Amino acid sequence: MSDVLEAHVRETDAFTMSLERDPLLRSTIVAVCVFDRVPDWDVLVERVDRATRLTPTFRQKLVSTPLGLAPPRWVVDPDFDLGFHLRRAAVPAGSGLDAVLQTARNAGMAAFDPERPLWEFTLYEGLADGGAALVMKVHHALTDGIGGIQLAAHVVDLERTPADLGPMPPAPTSAVRSGLEPLLEAIGFDLRRLAVDAVSAARMVPDTVRRAVTDPLGTAKAAAATASSVARFVRPITDTRSPLMTERRLRWHYDTLDVPLASLKAAARNAGGTLNDGFVGGVTGGLRRYHERHGTSVDTLRLTMPISIRTDEDDEGGNRVTLVRFDVPVGIVDPAKRMQSIDALTGELRRDRAIPHSNTIAGVLNLLPVAFTGGMLKHVDFLASNVPGFEGEVFVGGARVEGFYPFGPTLGSAANITLMSYRGTCNIGVNTDAGAVPDPEVFLQDLRDGFDEVLDLART
Repeated sequence: MSDVLEAHVRETDAFTMSLERDPLLRSTIVAVCVFDRVPDWDVLVERVDRATRLTPTFRQKLVSTPLGLAPPRWVVDPDFDLGFHLRRAAVPAGSGLDAVLQTARNAGMAAFDPERPLWEFTLYEGLADGGAALVMKVHHALTDGIGGIQLAAHVVDLERTPADLGPMPPAPTSAVRSGLEPLLEAIGFDLRRLAVDAVSAARMVPDTVRRAVTDPLGTAKAAAATASSVARFVRPITDTRSPLMTERRLRWHYDTLDVPLASLKAAARNAGGTLNDGFVGGVTGGLRRYHERHGTSVDTLRLTMPISIRTDEDDEGGNRVTLVRFDVPVGIVDPAKRMQSIDALTGELRRDRAIPHSNTIAGVLNLLPVAFTGGMLKHVDFLASNVPGFEGEVFVGGARVEGFYPFGPTLGSAANITLMSYRGTCNIGVNTDAGAVPDPEVFLQDLRDGFDEVLDLART
């Protein structure tokens, strides 16, 4: 889509933002970066300032269009105050990571100020052994996991001594609209979007006609397959697969889990799969154990998983994922067979015919009542996401990054388990809904055991 349309959020982002009328469905991402010592504050401020200039949406706020004629529009915040978005605080002296996770959880559950850019960073000092942690709270409309790593590249150094990055880039600016200009711009957006769609359709017509003439049966089958795929994408769901994790409450719990990256890759490879299969295999193994511990069993659970649609032409940052939901095997006890089944399922989903139409589908869903679409999300059992991070060690303001833990929103599900690889370790953030998982320490132990049974395959 042309740059002139990119001033507005995508329909998928507009969809998630409309859902936030229900607090359980907020799309807030939180990441906790752990340091071996306190970063130089002035360097951190300079780097974050630079990153917000290179990625303008971090200095912009979202403004609704008149009469809702178009998706919300990014507008530079004339009152942008870096000191509001980047803060420093302290936990009680000698505290461990648990104290930081508690503050991170509180941040994740709180709504953003809609009159400001949708992000907040807080550096917490006072950790044991002189360490520190940076809690980063970002709305999903600003970035996805891969985009977040792209932005982090402007903040980190590859050596402990900070590099000189040269002159500060200029701050972004935008035109001030008044009177009827916002209304006319929204109408213009719709007209341009229709023109873009018409041109795209016109380009497809010759190929479509040629295929229809040369292979009418194949063309009809392809159209039916696409329609069926879109129907699966939007079909309503009214119950959870889990008989155990059914309650939902506005109270989250954050935990962390570390898994050796090389071992998880080797285990997945020995089973004939990928790192993502090993990750989901470990999570589903833990979920099977958690259900069995509570006297129940389950064959499948409903999983929502983000699939990246980012291309080389996309700008840094931004949200370039689409969410797919499907039933994932949980009751298969053999971890190798479970991962093979997961590999087959995810392979099909990445080729799903509905994925290229996800933005259009979201536009239609935006027309439905939030109670309807939100009710479907609350019947998803869990979310899982795998984000590639930095391969080698990195530094911020002279402090070495010891770990980087991502915490995705539950979006109405029972739990969100997100993996980010860093320096040979899978840093896994576990966000559980207290209604669905009232015993998070037990849930975490079962996840550990689930990953252990997968890692055993690395020695096969």
